[in-house]
Amino acid sequence: MVAARVLMAKTSLDGHWRGINVVSRALRDGGFEVILAGMVTADTIARIAADEDVDLIGLHVGGRVEVVERILDTLAANGITTPVIAGGTIPHYAVARLEKRNVSCFPPGSALDDIVARARELTAQDVVNEEE
Repeated sequence: MVAARVLMAKTSLDGHWRGINVVSRALRDGGFEVILAGMVTADTIARIAADEDVDLIGLHVGGRVEVVERILDTLAANGITTPVIAGGTIPHYAVARLEKRNVSCFPPGSALDDIVARARELTAQDVVNEEE
């Protein structure tokens, strides 16, 4: 079985890496292949998503929902319909805005098991578990 591929990217130039690294590891341990892009622009996220044929895009939000919305617009403009999850510092008003655009949101304190479970749902695939 082939592992579902997840592109993980930071959306702002903050210095906080712990969250994206912890979530990336949880996804990897959950059987996903993780591509950690780091801090990249909307155009770069779209290009990597297309080039790497990813099944899911994970965005680390540094508090600026407008940047995430720009990324969603860029993905749509490039015909990329890959599901998106977002985590990190997401203001309450932004969660509602992003959920209206079919983005699953995981603010600080979200359980890693919930993130992995949602990633499995969104990729609609059985994920290879390395421990099996």
